[in-house]
Amino acid sequence: MATREIVANITAQVHRLMEQHTREVELRERLKAENDVLCREKRALQERVRELEEELSRKLLAEGLGGGRNREQARMRVNRLMREVDKCIALLNRQQE
Repeated sequence: MATREIVANITAQVHRLMEQHTREVELRERLKAENDVLCREKRALQERVRELEEELSRKLLAEGLGGGRNREQARMRVNRLMREVDKCIALLNRQQE
């Protein structure tokens, strides 16, 4: 093989490697950008799930207290429960004396 052919082959290989490197760098940058977008979307979805879980918890609590149908009944039920708790505390205080 002539020296010129060897140099031409090496030059061609270097150009191919440089082009491949450029493509790989571009691909890496695109994937990094996509990953950043996906991470932001994931955080937004996690926040939305947390908000929905809190809302569900509030609604279940309100339903458990009867608040969705009749506020007055719910208020009366809470007051009754508080009186029961107060009675229990009073009994415990008496037992400690």
